[in-house]
Amino acid sequence: MRTLTIVLALFFVSLSGPAAFGQQANSEQPVLMTADDLSFDEDLGTATARGNVEIVQGERILTADAVTYNQRDDIVTATGNVVLLEPTGEVLFAEFAELTSDMREGFLRGFRMLLTDDSRLAAVSAQRRGGVETELTRAVYSPCRNCLGFDEEPLWQIKARRVVHDADAQEVIYRDATLELLGFPVAYTPYLSHPDPTVERKSGILTPTFGVSSLLGSSIQVPYFWAISNESDLTFDPILSTDQLPVVTGEYRQRFADGENRTRLSFTNDDAQTGEDRFRGHIDSETRFSIDELWRWGADIRLASDDTYLGRYGFKRDDTLTNRLYVEGFGSRSYAVAEALYFQGLRDQDIQKETPIVAPNLNYSYISPPGSFGGMTTLDANVRALTREEGASSQRISLMPGWQISHTDSLGSITSFRTSIQGDLYNVDDVETNDGRESAVVGRIFPQAVVSWRYPWVRRSGPNSQIFEPLLALVVAPNGGNPEKIPDEDSQSIAFDETNLFDPNRFSGTDRVEGGQRVVYGIRTGVFGELGGASTLTVGQSIRFRESSPFPSGTGLEDQISDIVANLQITPNRFMNLLYKTRFDHDSLRARRTEIAASIGPPALKADLNYVFFDRTSGFSDREEITASLKSKLTEQWSAQVQTQRDLTAEGGTLSYGASLVYECDCMDFELVYGRTFTSDRDIPRVESLLFRVTFKSLGQIGTSVL
Repeated sequence: MRTLTIVLALFFVSLSGPAAFGQQANSEQPVLMTADDLSFDEDLGTATARGNVEIVQGERILTADAVTYNQRDDIVTATGNVVLLEPTGEVLFAEFAELTSDMREGFLRGFRMLLTDDSRLAAVSAQRRGGVETELTRAVYSPCRNCLGFDEEPLWQIKARRVVHDADAQEVIYRDATLELLGFPVAYTPYLSHPDPTVERKSGILTPTFGVSSLLGSSIQVPYFWAISNESDLTFDPILSTDQLPVVTGEYRQRFADGENRTRLSFTNDDAQTGEDRFRGHIDSETRFSIDELWRWGADIRLASDDTYLGRYGFKRDDTLTNRLYVEGFGSRSYAVAEALYFQGLRDQDIQKETPIVAPNLNYSYISPPGSFGGMTTLDANVRALTREEGASSQRISLMPGWQISHTDSLGSITSFRTSIQGDLYNVDDVETNDGRESAVVGRIFPQAVVSWRYPWVRRSGPNSQIFEPLLALVVAPNGGNPEKIPDEDSQSIAFDETNLFDPNRFSGTDRVEGGQRVVYGIRTGVFGELGGASTLTVGQSIRFRESSPFPSGTGLEDQISDIVANLQITPNRFMNLLYKTRFDHDSLRARRTEIAASIGPPALKADLNYVFFDRTSGFSDREEITASLKSKLTEQWSAQVQTQRDLTAEGGTLSYGASLVYECDCMDFELVYGRTFTSDRDIPRVESLLFRVTFKSLGQIGTSVL
């Protein structure tokens, strides 16, 4: 028995050599073994364990019906239901295995393997060489686990005459490979390779995309991914087409110890309007770096060579591209930022020479801890310089110290008091006034005080809680406060609704202040269920003490009595959500602005609707538009959707419509999308498109589009 123990120990310790797929174990780790029967043949020099054999060393586990170690030949033989669980998560199965004791060389019959991403490999036999290479004969690979085709076969699989897994290169290589879909061969290649599941990033050609477009003609994109290092990579993704010159595109990404950068750029030499060669391109970059725990700096760069380049070639396009260089700090009760801003307008009416450059723009905000009576001191400060090549330029220094306190009485009502003094100093150049264009230094002191009161009432009614809360505020400030020599740069966008009804200044910026005295009143009520359902309603209005108003016509605040604003949200359960925002004319009660967003139905059949209406007196051109979609999850894998967008004004019509059919499972995604747009912008025409995309898990995607 002593000899048997020594031989078995030598045998089992040999498992600590390099294991399958090049993983190593610690040879000092103890070996634990259980079996129904142990025997030793001294003449043959073999030790045999039979019946429910389980050998454990560290995180590696080997099970089999029988395991034999031949000391003379240094060969390990395992038979019957052989399973090897690797520390990295792979599980190997075989009917028979014959390996050297260090597991570097060997042969397996009836081989199967479960990879860490749940992909599966199977082969008639497997040959192990050098501890790093495993060659499979007549092999099948598939990542499909729940996606099954006919006769319970995987939805798709790759069959190959020979498959080699190279652990050093972390690559799986196929020879004479055939892709089968639903059991039918659909593609053949003499050579195919992809990274094994241990690889997160690897250089190589990605799946190409083919397309046919009325803009580009026939086109192809063949991306190449270059893993430069563990911290950086580059994707080179040129667009080659029959009707246009090549478009070079690429994306560079890099992580640093204290920051990151992502830069995407493209360029071509093509002018669709004149047919002449002309440089066109864009850059889109984001950079973030932490200076310490409180401070960071960053840069956002978005530039295009012309107004329509981004839309024409399918890149993300906004009406205005914002470029920003900044440093910002976050204190426990303060925030500070120093930034420079540059804007590029892409609309036809934008004039770049009249678009301002903002540099610097400095902001600081602070709120103190509560004092002995609960009051808090606040401070907001701003320094801004705004420069135009053509038009008004200005520099501004603004300080607004304040103090606020809140008190809850014995009845539960809450009274708040807030006071502030805003001081501004402007140096303006070429500003337009009633007397023409002037340059001047202008100052302003604007004190303001606000007293607000609210009294929330709560009642329990069965499983529901009801809340009713009257709201009241008195705002006191000097009349006026907006000298004409102070240009309005940051307060032009005015959207009056329930969110800013009780704000001390309902202008969106600092250049304009809301002077005078006014009373603001409203109610907030709601019903909240125990299971999460809720319905809330907010309604309010304001009245000025004087008829004069600093707000332009159409904003809902131009009269002594403001329009009535309301917000209704109904969410009885997770299958229904209704949002209704509106502004009623205070005289006629006619809706001057309406927004509706509704989502109704379970995933089996779900309808979404968005409606927006602005009358021509609400600060916008006459607009009435609806977007609707109907989605259905037909089965666990199949889903479909139809959608449309319409302009409901007298001269409107359909803006776009489309439909899609999607199949999703654990190993493949299929998508068929049809769309048509009826709008155009200079050299971006109306488009009709049909897109077909298939994505195979672990292999990439194959897609075509017809436009």
